[in-house]
Amino acid sequence: MPPRQMPPRTVSPCQTPPCDAPPSVEGGPAGVPTRRALLGGAAALGLLPGGALAQAAKPAAKDAPKPDAPKADAPKPEAAPKAPARPLVAGPGKLRLREEPAAETASWCFDGKAAPPVLRIKLGEELRVRVENRTDKPLSLHWHGVRNRNAMDGVGGVTQAPIAPGADFTYAFTPPDAGTFLVRPLVVGGSSEPSGRGLAGMLIVEEKAPPAVDADVALLVQDWRLEADASLMPFGQTLFAASNGRLGNLVTVNGRPVPDGFEARPGSRIRVRLANACNARGTRIRFEGLKVYVAAVDGQPTDTFEPLRATLPFPPGTRYDLLVDLPPEPGAKGSISALIGQGLALASVVTKGEPVSEKRGPIAPIGENKLLPAEIKLQNAMRRDVIITGGAVAPKDAAKDTPKDKPPAEPVFTGDPAKVWSVNGASGTVGLAPIFSVKRGQVVVLALRNDTAFPQGLHLHGHVFRLLHPLDDGWEPYWLDTFQLLEGRTARIAFLADNPGRWLISATVLERFDTGLWTCFEVT
Repeated sequence: MPPRQMPPRTVSPCQTPPCDAPPSVEGGPAGVPTRRALLGGAAALGLLPGGALAQAAKPAAKDAPKPDAPKADAPKPEAAPKAPARPLVAGPGKLRLREEPAAETASWCFDGKAAPPVLRIKLGEELRVRVENRTDKPLSLHWHGVRNRNAMDGVGGVTQAPIAPGADFTYAFTPPDAGTFLVRPLVVGGSSEPSGRGLAGMLIVEEKAPPAVDADVALLVQDWRLEADASLMPFGQTLFAASNGRLGNLVTVNGRPVPDGFEARPGSRIRVRLANACNARGTRIRFEGLKVYVAAVDGQPTDTFEPLRATLPFPPGTRYDLLVDLPPEPGAKGSISALIGQGLALASVVTKGEPVSEKRGPIAPIGENKLLPAEIKLQNAMRRDVIITGGAVAPKDAAKDTPKDKPPAEPVFTGDPAKVWSVNGASGTVGLAPIFSVKRGQVVVLALRNDTAFPQGLHLHGHVFRLLHPLDDGWEPYWLDTFQLLEGRTARIAFLADNPGRWLISATVLERFDTGLWTCFEVT
């Protein structure tokens, strides 16, 4: 059954909360880089190049007065009271994913709402969220892309004990970077089900001086694997985990079947934050009727650029901040589509109402992140190999036994269903030893090799990295925390290990994560 057409929604002008306001939640739809990427599609990612980011640390003035030492008997100032943690209740819910007379789909959701939450804070504010687990499975929430404190990274079984059913846990941290981040369930051995039942969200950390736009729109993409009666297909199929993952047969944006639609005034400049929270589905997205500029990749700002051939890669865990100037005439239309089958419209926009009278200059970068280094010195880097193996394989002798006019035989997996995948020979499990340890401030270069039959979406926790060119003669000019490594390929990434703790390199396809496709390293 084709997805039903959803009515358009109106985008209201952006509202900037005062700096002392508590976090808000949207509950409704809501080195030296080279220029080779211009022609080659930016290595594995297919993006156009931008510029490197710079670090600017100000030295202390030599003659600056020193503060007086406090007297021993002086009363200590009282600490400012912390804002109460906002409750975020994960529990059973219902979603209308197929038209009547099909039943609603029994799902899991936050705060009883179909739309995934969008948490918004200002850069420098502390996020305090008390997660209450009212599901029947252990839970923890990973703040995907946040260079977080290790204890708040949200990997159940590694950085924290999972939140048991009926229990709660408070996440409290101050993100160091502005940007667009994902909220995904991540529990060793148990991530796919809570995600596949609908638990996901976005964290938006707004810049202290954000770009002037008329609307700021968040679009969270999920997919669902449904039976004919709109119920969820059972979880735990080993072949899904050993192959492409749990690919859904229905796609939603902000909790509603696609396409999502919204309206904006003619001549508006809008910021679109697009995030992939699918369990397994990676695709490419295409823009039609819109001149789009990418302003940030995986939450980190870059020089603005137009996507090559108006498309962008979109594996699970990826985020983009897009800036778009809409046409000045009413009734103009544009859309964002996924290259699935003949194309699947994800969201559309139509101009309506009085044109925007304010004249703005050309779209420009949203600003650099000065906390990140201007270059990564590779000469003295620690270098390690990371080799991914496992998964389903084609049956032996299948190629010679299959007639030429028949499709190839399906891959099979006959091993331990809990240890489908391995990294450097070990499947990820609770208590896994780090594959290396590095002192804080050391540059690390990882050669990631995919010796499996499937593309692998990979995520580096607690850090951001540069994707190196094959000869280490430069890197792609944007920071990443997530990328896709094609089967049989090797890619090198470089990062500054500046965040202490035990951190994961993990699959973003959650069925693979649950069955061993992750490892960890330690920064001391």
